[in-house]
Amino acid sequence: MPLTIRSARASAPKAQKGSLRSGSVDVVSAGRGQEKVLLISYKASRGVDGFVQEVRAATPFQIVETERHGIAGPFVKDLSKRLNIPASQMFRILGLPKATAEKKAATGESITGSAGQSAIGVVKLLGLAQDIVADSKAEDAKGFDAGRWLGVWLEHPQPALGGRRPSELLDTPTGLEVVTRLLGSLRSGAYQ
Repeated sequence: MPLTIRSARASAPKAQKGSLRSGSVDVVSAGRGQEKVLLISYKASRGVDGFVQEVRAATPFQIVETERHGIAGPFVKDLSKRLNIPASQMFRILGLPKATAEKKAATGESITGSAGQSAIGVVKLLGLAQDIVADSKAEDAKGFDAGRWLGVWLEHPQPALGGRRPSELLDTPTGLEVVTRLLGSLRSGAYQ
């Protein structure tokens, strides 16, 4: 049986097909006897860091359904602000044409496919960077902005990546995995 989406709020207006409404929770039903899965939707009122926390607390099935249905268009611009990088650069990192990104941000449409998946991958990287800072015993870690640091780190060539910038690899699942491992190795001190 195909997946269907129903709003968890009966009074909410219907979403356009393929879009997520900001500020609501959508329920995906997979048919008889199968669990309902809550999609994670970006809410500008909670900000990028709130979305990072939701993604970190999500089940794998929630992540899968969110990747399938996409993320809210305005999120990409908010993510670029959080990482302190120009929106056009974020569009490039995600492999999203500028005109498409601008349209989806303006209309609130979902960003689906590899660009949406890459955006969720960047969210996971931000969560990992925040963990690294939170786990640090260094005095300088207090008040350290993991988002700004990640934005800079993504654009600097890394010897472990053959001189490539991490941002060059984020548009594919394998590239994202490589970058995640590299960032994780910084956490443990086992730089590869």
